[in-house]
Amino acid sequence: MAKKVMIMDTILRDAHQSQAATRMRTEQMIPVLSQLDEVGYYSLEGWGGATFDTCMRFLNEDPWERLRTLKKYLKKTPIQMLLRGQNLLGYRNYADDLVDKLVDKCFENGIGVIRVFDALNDPRNIEASMRAIKKYGTPVGGVCEAAISYTTGPAYSLEYFVNLAKTYESMGADNICIKDMANLLLPFDAFELVTALKKALRPETKLHLHTHNTTGTGDMVNLMAIQAGVDIVDTALSPLANGTSQPATESLVATLKGTEYDTGIDLEKLIPIAAHFKKVAAELEKDGSLNPKVRQVDVNTLIYQVPGGMLSNLMNQLKKAGKEDKLPEVLAEVPNVRRDCGYPPLVTPSSQIVGTQAVMNVVMGERYKMVTKETRDLFAGKYGRVPMPINEEVAEKVLKGEKRITYRPADDLEPEYEKLKQEVVEKGFYTQEEDVLSYASFPEVAENFFKWRKARDKGVDSDLAKGGVYPV
Repeated sequence: MAKKVMIMDTILRDAHQSQAATRMRTEQMIPVLSQLDEVGYYSLEGWGGATFDTCMRFLNEDPWERLRTLKKYLKKTPIQMLLRGQNLLGYRNYADDLVDKLVDKCFENGIGVIRVFDALNDPRNIEASMRAIKKYGTPVGGVCEAAISYTTGPAYSLEYFVNLAKTYESMGADNICIKDMANLLLPFDAFELVTALKKALRPETKLHLHTHNTTGTGDMVNLMAIQAGVDIVDTALSPLANGTSQPATESLVATLKGTEYDTGIDLEKLIPIAAHFKKVAAELEKDGSLNPKVRQVDVNTLIYQVPGGMLSNLMNQLKKAGKEDKLPEVLAEVPNVRRDCGYPPLVTPSSQIVGTQAVMNVVMGERYKMVTKETRDLFAGKYGRVPMPINEEVAEKVLKGEKRITYRPADDLEPEYEKLKQEVVEKGFYTQEEDVLSYASFPEVAENFFKWRKARDKGVDSDLAKGGVYPV
């Protein structure tokens, strides 16, 4: 049944993460936060993903202070965040006590919706996060949104995605998100997938679609999904939309205006907000954070099934090795490595693991002559369960007798919060519980930021406190 479509705008997080390496500062957001709050969005994505790392590493900002600032101005609209399951906001598996503590602090500091996903679509890797989200979110009206990492390949079918969605729903998900991180979901496939999911899920479970416009199909994907009954779609205000980012908010609002799917959003309210972010985009372009090329259509994603960010990473690796002419061979090797690994979705960190191994296979002139620790860990099950059986012949060569695990990887981890808290206290950096979580996520980066913060607060070295990065 046709109904009003809701929008989550990504302008405060994924839009600038996708186009400008997450370099937008909190001060560049503040002038229009109150206006954004009046638009009528389902939610505003403003935290999680790479923002946590970037705030401390490059912007000399406390990510928790950013969250509290956003909440100060966004009084009506829920703040949404992206959580990497057992990887939380970092890139390794964290103990369950850290998962519990971080989720608690997210809701305490202002988060309203948590989108949680696992790179391998292994439900075991998000069960601790989902349990914590329900525990701390339910009392404050928080929403648990479990995301399916969408990709293509022999392991992936309508049945696969429907079963995964039903599993997540049974684990307590309020929303199910189709996370099309590489813009591989094509319009008619989107219609078919949304139709199947809406039929399989409970009526009260909202279905949320996240795509990009890297391949130029994003608007059509959203429109077909809307006609199939999707409840929420992700868009970005036009100054930081399209290309590697999401389709533009204004375009969709205008398209649906006066139809049975009307978003109820007033286009006039978006114009002054977009004008502000146009200036911000110009600032990001001027300082080198935003390359205009990221706004272009890149059909290589559809041809090679390689996300745009992964493609640029492969090119950089080959350039450093002086083997740029080997790109076609590497692109041909990527699907081979992915098949050997059991067809994982190509999203952080699996995209980096598969891509780097493909480069090594080509540059070394022999497949798996040299392997990374991450490749070994993937074959050993330390990232979780892959969708299809791995290539046993390759596994034997890669693992060299190393034991494989079949249980949840985080089961090997001892509680770590109290130990990390003691480290932060002993180093003289503890000012809040959130500091421990920052340190747990990125120890060196956080310690560097804590030194800068101490210098600023004590008024030592005023030049340093104005914006310089504290020397390690």
